[in-house]
Amino acid sequence: MSDSLERLYLAVLAAKDLDPATSRTARLFQHGSSKMAKKLAEEAIEVVIDAVSGDAQAVVRESADLLYNLTVLWASAGVRPEDVWREMERRELLLGIAEKMPKSAVKLAKAVSARVALDRSRLRKRQ
Repeated sequence: MSDSLERLYLAVLAAKDLDPATSRTARLFQHGSSKMAKKLAEEAIEVVIDAVSGDAQAVVRESADLLYNLTVLWASAGVRPEDVWREMERRELLLGIAEKMPKSAVKLAKAVSARVALDRSRLRKRQ
């Protein structure tokens, strides 16, 4: 999957300076980051609406649009996909891949402590 996003990111970079009359990507870059952010939010809402309505195929289509718009915003912000992958790896080491990073340092410390205790417990059971 990350390979697909890498290819998409490179294609976005290649398209950003094309003619805005013929390239949606170039048009987004011409309008700036606030327009990019608005499009990203719109796509996220569409994914949510389709998910709530139970339309899996629409969720797939809108998710592809969401990833496209996220990638455009990354490129505009100077964020590379590998920057995001590194952050995901860091979080996985701290909390596990399926957990969201807490916003506060106190909550993070508690979550990391709980994760360490769980890992120790699992190690003891294996021994």
